[in-house]
Amino acid sequence: MTAGRSFWCSRAALGLALAGALALSGCAGNEATAPKATTAASGSSSGGSGGSGLNEPDVNGDGKVVIGVLSPGDINDHGYYQSFVDSADAFAKEKGWKVIKRGSVPASDALSAARALCQQHVDMVALAASELKAAIPASEEPVCAKTAWYVPSSANIDQTPRILLSSDNPNQSMLAAGYAAGLKMKAAGDTKAGFVTGIKADFSVLGAKAFLAGIREVVPKATLISTYTGDFNDSAKAKEAIQAQISQGAKVIYPYLGGATDAAAQVANANGVLTLTPGTDRCDSTNPKFDISVIFSPGAYFRAALEDFAKDKLKMGTPRVWQLGVDPYPTIKICKGQGDEDQQLAEFMKKIGNKEIDPAAEVERLG
Repeated sequence: MTAGRSFWCSRAALGLALAGALALSGCAGNEATAPKATTAASGSSSGGSGGSGLNEPDVNGDGKVVIGVLSPGDINDHGYYQSFVDSADAFAKEKGWKVIKRGSVPASDALSAARALCQQHVDMVALAASELKAAIPASEEPVCAKTAWYVPSSANIDQTPRILLSSDNPNQSMLAAGYAAGLKMKAAGDTKAGFVTGIKADFSVLGAKAFLAGIREVVPKATLISTYTGDFNDSAKAKEAIQAQISQGAKVIYPYLGGATDAAAQVANANGVLTLTPGTDRCDSTNPKFDISVIFSPGAYFRAALEDFAKDKLKMGTPRVWQLGVDPYPTIKICKGQGDEDQQLAEFMKKIGNKEIDPAAEVERLG
C-alpha cells in the first residue's frame, strides 16, 4: 500500500479513536433488533441502484422507508459510532422513516445480522465501519435483493455491483484545515503551530504534512511542531505534549486525537492557544472551546448519503468520494471568523472542489 493510499484509508483509525471524544449526554442500551436469521439461499439477483431497477428510497416498494444500521461498536459511545446512528435517526425523523439499528456486532455475526435486517424489509443496509465487511455477500443474495447498501470505504473492500463505497480524500480537509489555521496565524502575526496525535503512522505523518502545507499557503515561513504520543486516547500524554508545544511557542495546536481531544483542548484554552477539532463540528462547545471545526465524521457523510438516497441519487455499484468544496462534507468552519476570513476559506475550498488547487501537489510543494 502506498503512503498516500494508507493516509486515505486510515482515516478510520482516527475515527475509531474519536469514540468518547464528544461531550454528549444521555445513554441507553443498544437496540439488538436484529435476531439471528437462518441462512438464505445463495445466488445473485437483479436489482440495486445505478440503473439496475431499484427505486430509492422505498426500494422494496412497501410504502415505507426503513434504514437498517449495523455497527461493530457501541452505538452509544458518545463518538464515532454514535455519530453514525444519530445521523440516521435525525434524518429519518425529518422524513418520517424508521431506523432499525444494532450495535456491538461481532465481525463473525455480520453476515447473519445483515440477512436478518433484510428479512425485516429494510430499504437500506448501512454498515457503520468496514470491520463488518463480512456482511457484504448478503447483498448478492435473494433475501437482500431489494436493498441498497452503504459501506464505508477501506483498502480491503472491493467495489461490487450491489453496494456503494463511501470515502473521502484526507489531503483535502487537512490542507484546508491548515489554511484556516494560517488565516488566524497571519492575523495575529504568529509563525509557529503544533500538531499532536497518537501513533506515528503514514496517515498521521501525512496528516501533519498536509496541515503544515495549508498553513504555508497563508504564512509561507510557518513552522510546525509535531508530537506523536503513541495513543489517541491517553489524556495525560496529550496534555503533556500540548504544554510542551506551548512552551516552544506554538500559538495554534491541532489535537488530532480521539478520547484525549478534550483534555488537550482544555490545556490550549487555558493558555490562550487556538485549537481545531478532529472530525466534528464543535463550534458551539464552550468547555473546551474550539476555534476551527474540521468536519469529516462518519455521521456527516452518512447524512449526506441519506439526502442523496431520498432523491434517488445514491447509486449502487459505484464509489462515492466526498469532495471538499463540492459536497456538504468534508468541510472546515472557522468558529468566529473575523473580517473576510470566512470568505477566504470558502474560496480556497471552492478552488479545491473545482480542481484549481491540487491538494496532493500543494502538500508535496509546501509540506
